[in-house]
Amino acid sequence: MTTSMEKPRQVVRKFLARPQHEGVGAVVRRSIGRFELRYFDPFLVLDEFSVSAPAGFPDHPHRGFETVTYMLEGAVTHEDFEGHRGTIKAGDVQWMTAGRGIVHSEMPAGPGTSKGLQLWVNLSSHNKMIEPGYQEIQSKDIASTTSDGVTVRVIAGQSMGVRSPVCTRTPTMYLDFTVRPHAAARQPVCATWNAFAYVLEGEGVFGGEKAGAHHLLLLGQGDGVEAWNKSDKPLRFLLIAGEPIGEPVAQLGPFVMNTEEEIDMTINDFEFSINGFEKAKHWKSQALLAMGLE
Repeated sequence: MTTSMEKPRQVVRKFLARPQHEGVGAVVRRSIGRFELRYFDPFLVLDEFSVSAPAGFPDHPHRGFETVTYMLEGAVTHEDFEGHRGTIKAGDVQWMTAGRGIVHSEMPAGPGTSKGLQLWVNLSSHNKMIEPGYQEIQSKDIASTTSDGVTVRVIAGQSMGVRSPVCTRTPTMYLDFTVRPHAAARQPVCATWNAFAYVLEGEGVFGGEKAGAHHLLLLGQGDGVEAWNKSDKPLRFLLIAGEPIGEPVAQLGPFVMNTEEEIDMTINDFEFSINGFEKAKHWKSQALLAMGLE
């Protein structure tokens, strides 16, 4: 790749995403949203999850942001209180806008272990109460290209001449790079955006900093990113960047607003099934009913 940049970003912070329990019996490696890094504007959470039935993420609410689920192995069945139901398979992406409110479940589909990533992208104050919605892209439809030993899958934004069809209310770039041994990936990134890399497989060198699997690298100022694979095995990493929103963040679990008063209102709305949560009152997912947890 011959993409030029004047100031490649350097790593300003690196840490290992350690396993923790979430949902019902599920294990996630959380890198953003932990005590070390509560918020990286506009990103609220990054989880690398591993789950096998009967474990999973049964019925739970969201308000005020978007979730991006990217499956690596296996499959997850999703259903919500609006009647939307589907299966996210390996390589597929679901970009869900929770907006004013949604209650859904995410459970492994079939035997074996399902692995993937979920990113929470914050919404600005004028988008927090929009109607919920979905953008779902099957693996075969994700924009992808290969050049000079580098393959990129474009989940959001553009890279190496290809562009994703995903519409991002908070401007976001989400790229999945695979770099063969002794090759390098170079990617322009808007200088005003916050950016990070997350290593999935192998070992790479990012701005002079070496990192292996499950490491999150926060990237400093600059107009692009360089990642070198100096090993004899493939390197796979995510490069994610977004335009900072620059607004106050008030969060209580799956509810993300701008003020504590709005959080109190959200709790009230959910408890009384009003203002976007009307259908939550009598809804239970098929997965929850099958588990006998209703």
